[in-house]
Amino acid sequence: MSGFVAGVALLGRGFAYWRRLPEAMVLGLIPAAIASLLLFAAIVALGLSLPALTDWVTPFADGWPSFWAGVLRVAVGTAMLGAAIVLAAVSFTALTLVIGDPFYERIWRAVESDLGTPDLEDRTGFWRAARDGLALFVRGIGCAILAALCGLVPVVGGVLGFVAAVGMSGWLLADELTTRALAARGIQAAERRALRRRHRARVLGFGVATQLFFLVPLGAVATMPAAVAGATVLGRELLADATAMAPEKVDRRP
Repeated sequence: MSGFVAGVALLGRGFAYWRRLPEAMVLGLIPAAIASLLLFAAIVALGLSLPALTDWVTPFADGWPSFWAGVLRVAVGTAMLGAAIVLAAVSFTALTLVIGDPFYERIWRAVESDLGTPDLEDRTGFWRAARDGLALFVRGIGCAILAALCGLVPVVGGVLGFVAAVGMSGWLLADELTTRALAARGIQAAERRALRRRHRARVLGFGVATQLFFLVPLGAVATMPAAVAGATVLGRELLADATAMAPEKVDRRP
């Protein structure tokens, strides 16, 4: 639990950079606003069409008693909404990172410089960011399907689907956002995955907190720059802990 709380606190440290590095952080609003408008329109369209959509996918329930047909369709609608939350969150992150890669690189550099490492080389670049964004979107589809299946569980499906959606999308967010800070230090993909698994609670706390802020109206726009800053700090902490545990195996800059 302490690790989870520590992860949540890292997002708070990211928000603190709105005061410390306002010029760099403001630039991060532009791609986040563009992506938010696109996805907000999609979510609104889904919400308006959800009753008709649930009726369309459950025609076999037309002859059921109205109570049970209603229970089924509420469960199906909840499952679809949970899947949409995961997909929207992942799509937002992927789309925003592709659109705003130069903006978020500037935030990352500013935070690294503030923490004492101004000379790191960014090893991502636009095309790698685009490739990673596509991979994130594909992984998000799988998580959306799992969240939808959780939402079909009788009685507790709504809550279970929401928790699964927030947890899985939060993990994907933290996974993607910490990549730049770790890759800049020469940490390969397999090593990055091992680091995150070793500190699963902290990574999940950061990702879940970020995802919950994303669910607040317009929250994603203000949160995305803070999430990039917080993920930079998180990546540094994961590596620092790994270095402290096995300094002979991990020879990286802080």
